[in-house]
Amino acid sequence: MRRLMLVAAILGTVSAAHAADLSDLPILRGSVSEGLSKTTRSWDGAYVGGNFGYTTDSSDFGQSVVGLTNYIFRDSVLQGPTSTWSLLSKNTAQGTNFGGFIGRNWQWYDAILSLEGTYTYFNNLKASSSGYNALDIVNPPGDVQPVGVTNHYLTTLTGSASAQVKDMITLRGRVGWDGGDFMPYMFAGAAVGRMDVSRTVSSDVKLRQDATVTDAFGNIITITGTPQQVVAQSQTQGQHKTNAFVAGWVAGLGIEYCIWDGLFARVEYEYVKFSPVMNTSVTLNNARVGLGYKF
Repeated sequence: MRRLMLVAAILGTVSAAHAADLSDLPILRGSVSEGLSKTTRSWDGAYVGGNFGYTTDSSDFGQSVVGLTNYIFRDSVLQGPTSTWSLLSKNTAQGTNFGGFIGRNWQWYDAILSLEGTYTYFNNLKASSSGYNALDIVNPPGDVQPVGVTNHYLTTLTGSASAQVKDMITLRGRVGWDGGDFMPYMFAGAAVGRMDVSRTVSSDVKLRQDATVTDAFGNIITITGTPQQVVAQSQTQGQHKTNAFVAGWVAGLGIEYCIWDGLFARVEYEYVKFSPVMNTSVTLNNARVGLGYKF
């Protein structure tokens, strides 16, 4: 009996020691990870940086010389028919761009709002178009002809236009999401571009009057007249604007990556649409990479 009690006492001591050791196990102290978690990083604050990239310029010259042809043919029977001619067409140009940006982020939990200003310089970004059109305008509305006479206005137009975007500034609002080291964002805002725009057109108009008569045998004969120059509508007009400031709007997408501390890199796409200047519409597609620092 005495031996049995001694064995029970020893087993109780060993069990108590094991229970004390179990409390030191890591799994019981909560040291096991609860799973993957997002890196905590603050995007709040002011920032500044620079960027460079590639631009595609799409310029629509379809209506560029309409104002000039309307002036040449003003108060004449040719203004209506010639105003519908699409003498020029769209054209594209490509070039590099570089510039800088400055802005301020405000962060609420995972949401980030920003206000950002940018400057972009375009390297030799110039698009142009030229065209030629000839038409025989017969008895246009409003024209008066003698009986049996058909008026043929042999009209030729030759024109050209160009637009070079030099640089631009934008004011953009951004909406981003805190993805830890990454911040995807989208933006929209206003743009002002500086351009050189030109257009010119030359007209040549000759009037040929064909007469229809009946001979002694009752045959109808058409006598083709000799073309005569219409001096008032045969001229050259041109217009050129240097450093014209043109308003527009901008929108796009991008992503930033925190490299170290406040240093970050960005990649973005930007679409820019400018208001027409001298009936020429310019659209830009910009792709950029940049490097910045958040204070």
